[in-house]
Amino acid sequence: MAKQPHILPTNSSKTTPPRNITGKFVVILFLLVGFQLYFLGTSFPSLFRRTEQLPFYAERSLARCASLSVSAGPPADFQDRTESDRFVHGTKATLLHNARIWTGEDNGTKIVHGDIFFDKGIIQGVGNLNLSALKSHINGMIARGELNVVDVHGAWVTPGLVDPHSHLGDASSPALDGASGDDNSLKGTIQPWLRSLDGLNTHDDSYSLSIAGGVTTALVLPGSANAIGGQAFTIKLRKTAERSPTSMLLEPPRDINVTHSMSSHLPWRQMKHACGENPSRVYGDTRMDTNWAFRQAYDKARQIKGKQDAYCTAALAGQWTGLGEFPEDLQWEALVDVLRGRVRVQTHCYEAVDLDDLIRLSNEFKFPIAAVHHAHEAYLVPDLLKKAYGHPPAVAIFATNARYKREAYRGSEFAARILSENGLKVVVKSDHPVLNSRYLLYEAQQVHYYGLPANLALAAVTTLPAQVLGLEHRIGYIKEGWDADLVIWDSHPLALGATPTQVFIDGIPQLDFPHVVSKPETFQDLPKVPNFDREAEEAVVFEGLPPLLPERTSTDVILFTNVNSVILPRRGDLAEAYSAPGDETGVVVVRNGDITCYGSEAACSLDGLTEGERVHVVDLQGGAISPGLLTYGSPLGLQEIEAEPSTGDGLVYDPLAGQVPKLVGGDNPIVRAVDALQFAGRDSLLAYRAGVTKAVVAPVHYGFFGGLGTSFSTGAVHKLANGAVIQEVTALHVSVGHFTSRPSISTQISALRSLLLELTNDPLTDASELLRGPSMSHPCVYILKFRQGVIPIVVEAHNADVIATLILLKKDVEEKTGATIYMTIAGATEAHLLVKEIAQANIGIIFKPSRPFPSTWEQRRVLPGPPLSKETEIALFLAHNVTVGIGIEEAWSARNTRFDVGWAALEAGGRISKLQALALASNNLEKLLGGDVELALGASDLVATQGGDLFSFGSKVVGVISPRRGSVDLF
Repeated sequence: MAKQPHILPTNSSKTTPPRNITGKFVVILFLLVGFQLYFLGTSFPSLFRRTEQLPFYAERSLARCASLSVSAGPPADFQDRTESDRFVHGTKATLLHNARIWTGEDNGTKIVHGDIFFDKGIIQGVGNLNLSALKSHINGMIARGELNVVDVHGAWVTPGLVDPHSHLGDASSPALDGASGDDNSLKGTIQPWLRSLDGLNTHDDSYSLSIAGGVTTALVLPGSANAIGGQAFTIKLRKTAERSPTSMLLEPPRDINVTHSMSSHLPWRQMKHACGENPSRVYGDTRMDTNWAFRQAYDKARQIKGKQDAYCTAALAGQWTGLGEFPEDLQWEALVDVLRGRVRVQTHCYEAVDLDDLIRLSNEFKFPIAAVHHAHEAYLVPDLLKKAYGHPPAVAIFATNARYKREAYRGSEFAARILSENGLKVVVKSDHPVLNSRYLLYEAQQVHYYGLPANLALAAVTTLPAQVLGLEHRIGYIKEGWDADLVIWDSHPLALGATPTQVFIDGIPQLDFPHVVSKPETFQDLPKVPNFDREAEEAVVFEGLPPLLPERTSTDVILFTNVNSVILPRRGDLAEAYSAPGDETGVVVVRNGDITCYGSEAACSLDGLTEGERVHVVDLQGGAISPGLLTYGSPLGLQEIEAEPSTGDGLVYDPLAGQVPKLVGGDNPIVRAVDALQFAGRDSLLAYRAGVTKAVVAPVHYGFFGGLGTSFSTGAVHKLANGAVIQEVTALHVSVGHFTSRPSISTQISALRSLLLELTNDPLTDASELLRGPSMSHPCVYILKFRQGVIPIVVEAHNADVIATLILLKKDVEEKTGATIYMTIAGATEAHLLVKEIAQANIGIIFKPSRPFPSTWEQRRVLPGPPLSKETEIALFLAHNVTVGIGIEEAWSARNTRFDVGWAALEAGGRISKLQALALASNNLEKLLGGDVELALGASDLVATQGGDLFSFGSKVVGVISPRRGSVDLF
């Protein structure tokens, strides 16, 4: 056994070890109570001369009056504690040695190289502990074997991540009817008496997953169905010996312990409010109705507060006659506490109109707002937020999640930067399970990519949310006296795919056998991000709707300079056509949308320019030319705003759910997505500007039968534009699973069997002329293409047992008919349990989403990837020679496809090459969805990135080269 090292270098400001203050606290409390009794006796002697005349409830009432003056927050000597209230006895002390420590101090700019010592759930020393008074104490513990010493070899260590907006436990995963709706009540829009704690499910599968992403603390809010949804509670995510929701609470409010006794401090309480569409939609109200409900509720609380204050004035004056007991109403006491300044109000509020209503409400009833959440238009009205009562609220936002409903339509990826530049605190959140909180850090990475300074991006998931919750005295920092909630990262926390190698909560390690992936050394450095100054300015100038259509150049020749690499489609695959040697860079020449030369500047001379040809030079600054990406899985191109039916195609008829009108094809309708395509939508154009040049979309369906998919250009202006529709029909889409409108799984499989037999047994034997004719909508064309293995059937399924049935069904139909069924399974969360069988059955897989989450019972058996498992689902299937693609679920996330691809390669630890990663969202996906690969690759759009390759946080897409259209789009 190797000898454990003694303390190695770092810094510490502490010169004496922590002291025990328990006795001192008792003395102070005794003196405080004595002084209060003395004050009452001398100021109001009538209280004590005739105590027999005091009502029996006088003592209780006076105690309640005294408690009203106690403010929320920690005692002044909180950091002098020697043991955390959450310490688990038997937990061994730990020394993290040789760390790069992001402390959170100095506005997130203080980074210390050294050690972290923590014991009894508390950080006891940070920095060069050789120079601290702790040195001999720690060395003694090492000698006695009482200390875990972990050499982190220079890894980054941050405070545990703090999620300020989560529904962990209340909207638990997998979602089941027995716990459905536990994050909301539908019994009235004003319900401050409800508590999210009462619905907290300790068996939510998300706890361990979120911990694996570095999240140690979360504020569990009620949902947003109500204007006042109730009280929220802060939890630590680790398991407890008691296994109860209450034991997970961090600084529970006094009412949880049923006490109103005099105390030197009170923990902060939390309250959820919601403005705008959600309460209006649930209750059929208008904004005017909702805001009147707010005012009525606060007026009720104000009246109760007034009665309490008047009561206490009389009671302290000894005027007990007719006074009665202390006036209190259990339903309204939490809202009264809001007016007393002892509750952090967390408000779901999107638009300028709602933010204005909220700010006026806060000033009318004189209560501060801790944070406005979602707040997609807050960056447009920063000065309005500064008018809030008391202090400006923080703004809790998504990084790029927007446009899913009208009030989110003007959301901007530059919001965090703009708000910060206007002096407002910005935090990011998951709204779990809206976003999987395992990837909360990814939100910080994205706001950094779009311009928020690095110190503030990390603060947005650590120190600032701790401040929003009123818990900055114990979490969100790496400081002596703070909770030992720490994360060791495998790369710089703001680098794409940064993953914990260990997580500590209350000093307890949470990952039993973490799987660590080796990453390039460059990932230990802060990513250099692009310049988005112009785009951020335009976001404000155009009030959230800046022009997105590209500048289509009319120049005949484009010269891309300082090019590091060129990847091109070749013979149905991808190949690196050029890689710049050493420190050199090359050039790429494009004429009318076609690359005519690439390589060194000497090899690509422009001497052959014809008269009148103009050259436009674009400096890629070490960038690359890569194939454009393909997105699939969302209603992109069929729906502009998900929550607004009038902005989309709508749902197709499902033959298993009811009678389909004869006018649309009777019992076997052939619905084509191409017939409802919409172009120039904001999500489409944002995807195009992020290198996603093509999309495949199926008819939107929540039942068994979908219809025929189509592929289109995300950068096209309208359907008749050159190259807008790339392939009218791609694949036939169905879904098999448990959804609201569907009959049994066995019924769905029976229907699929009938459909496959009908397609493969059709009497047509030679309709090849139809394939060459103009009538591509004729049903015979699709039947023949299906029989020839040209059109695949894409089956969305997640459950391993359903997938096993699909494998057997495919084999059975092929044996009966002699046909070869071209099948792709999309979703595929549990497919990893059948990887060998899927490979043998020659079935392709599209993982949708690309990183798994147990949303439903059918998705509960996830392969989580590092640090929870060595294997990732994508790497596993590629190793078994299965054709694999990745998809998305919501249209707004199409723009992030390039990061999804890069992430997949990173967490595979070198087992997925750059070309394989690109194929996940290009030619692999094309094959799986029935795209004409030879045609697609031969006329494939190419993407020019500046400052790095397509996967890099340091790169920016600056152009799209389109051989199909014969042009180049520049951004």
